[in-house]
Amino acid sequence: MKQVVVRGRGGLTCGKDCARGQRRNGRGTPPLLLSAAVAGGLLLALATAHGESAKRAPHGAMDFAGQQSLLAPLVKTPEVVVPAGIAPAYWEKLVPKDNPGTQAQVALGKRLYFDPKLSKDGTVACATCHDVSRGFGDGRNTSEGIGDQVGRRNAPIVLNTAFFSSQFWDGRAATLEEQAKLPIVNPIEMGQPNGAAAVAAIAKDATYQKQFQSAYGRAPNYDDMGRAIAAFERTLVFLNAPFDRFLSGDPKAISPAAKGGWMLFNGKARCNSCHQLNSSSPLGTDNRFHNIGVSARHQDFEKLARSALTSLEKDSSAAAIDKLALETDLSELGRFVVTRNRSDIGAFKTPQVRNVGISGPYMHDGSLQTLWDVVDHYNKGGETNTYLDGGIEPLALSEAEVDQLVAFLFALTDDRLSAQNTREQKRQATLAKKQRPFRDTKRANREVLPFEAAKGGK
Repeated sequence: MKQVVVRGRGGLTCGKDCARGQRRNGRGTPPLLLSAAVAGGLLLALATAHGESAKRAPHGAMDFAGQQSLLAPLVKTPEVVVPAGIAPAYWEKLVPKDNPGTQAQVALGKRLYFDPKLSKDGTVACATCHDVSRGFGDGRNTSEGIGDQVGRRNAPIVLNTAFFSSQFWDGRAATLEEQAKLPIVNPIEMGQPNGAAAVAAIAKDATYQKQFQSAYGRAPNYDDMGRAIAAFERTLVFLNAPFDRFLSGDPKAISPAAKGGWMLFNGKARCNSCHQLNSSSPLGTDNRFHNIGVSARHQDFEKLARSALTSLEKDSSAAAIDKLALETDLSELGRFVVTRNRSDIGAFKTPQVRNVGISGPYMHDGSLQTLWDVVDHYNKGGETNTYLDGGIEPLALSEAEVDQLVAFLFALTDDRLSAQNTREQKRQATLAKKQRPFRDTKRANREVLPFEAAKGGK
C-alpha cells in the first residue's frame, strides 16, 4: 500500500519521501500514516476548506500562486496604512521615512516575498517558511532551506512584525528591512553567497527593473530588496480577534473558559509580566529577552558561552552571528551571541501572543507542540538553570485553569484566520489528550476534583 506522511500542520510527502518527512519533523509529533486514497480525500477536503490548490511548492509549502490567492481576501490594502485601532503618531514612529510603503513599494515587496528566484537553487522564497496557508509560518519545529538543510530556529509567523522593536528570536536585526535581507544570504536558508548574487538573479527581468524604478527610483539592488519586502510585511497587520470584540463590550465574543483565562493571564498565571496586552502594547510582548529554561533541558550553557566567545573574537559580523544562530549549538545561547552579556545567556525575545493559536510549534526551537505544553512549561516554573529569569517560578495552576488559559490564547487569533484557528485548536486538543510531556504530573495527581472535595477528599 502506498503511503503518505501527514504532518501535524505541514504538507504531504508521498512514498519514498516518508522517511525524509519524519526526519524533517524533528522532535515534533510522529507523522500519521494514511493510505494514498484516504490521504487524497483528506487533501481534497483541506483544499476545499482553504480554498486552495492541492499543488505544493518544494519543502512542503503551498505553491506560491495558491498562497497569493489565499492572501488576496485577507489583505486588501495595496499600501502601508495606519491599522485600525492604532494611534497614527505611534504608527508613524514604526514606519521608516525612507520606506513609507507606497503602492509601488508594497507591490514589489509582495512579488519578491513569493519569488523563489531569490534563493540559490530557486526553491525557497520568504513564503516557504512564512506560508499563508499555515498561518504565515511553516508548522515545523525548525525551518528547512535549500538542499533540504534544517536550521536550529523555529520560524515565527510574519504577522504584525511591524510592531517589534527588534527582529529574530535573538534580536540580531534592528529593523524589518535588515531582517528581510539576512535569510537571502544565509547558507542554509536561501543560500545566496552575497547580496549581489541575489540581485543578479532578478536584475535582467524587465518587469523587476520597472518595479524597482517605480518604487525607489533606482535599478534593482540588495538594500531595496529588503526595503520592499519589509514594506509588504507591514501590510500584514492582524489584530482583530474575538478578544478585541470582548474588550469593546461584547460579552458573548469569547467563551466563559476564555474569560476565566483572561483573568488568569492578568493574575495567577502572571502572563502579563512579559506579555502586556493593552492599547499601547497591542501584540502582548515586552520586546525584551528572557531565559525561561527551554534550552536548559539539554544544554551546558557555560560550555556553550565559552565556545561562542572564542568564535566571536575571530568574527563578530552580522553574517557570522547569523550563522551561529541557525547552524550550530550556539543557537541555544540566544541573545548572548548578539550582546555577549552573561545576563543574556539562554534568553530569547518574548513572542507576541496575537494569533498564537496558529503559530505552533512553540518556542525558539519548536520543542513545545501545543499551547497546553506552553502553559505546562510555565506552570512547572520552566527548567532550572543559573540564568533562569527571576520572574519564572511555579504557578500552581489546576488542570481546569490550564484549560481556561489555553482557551483565552486561542481567542487572540484574528477573525480572518478563524477557520485555521478552529482546526488548530481541535488538533492541539486531541494531541494534548494523548501527550502532555511538560505537565507537572505530581501536582496534577494531587488535585482534588470537585466531586471528591464534596466527599471530603484531599
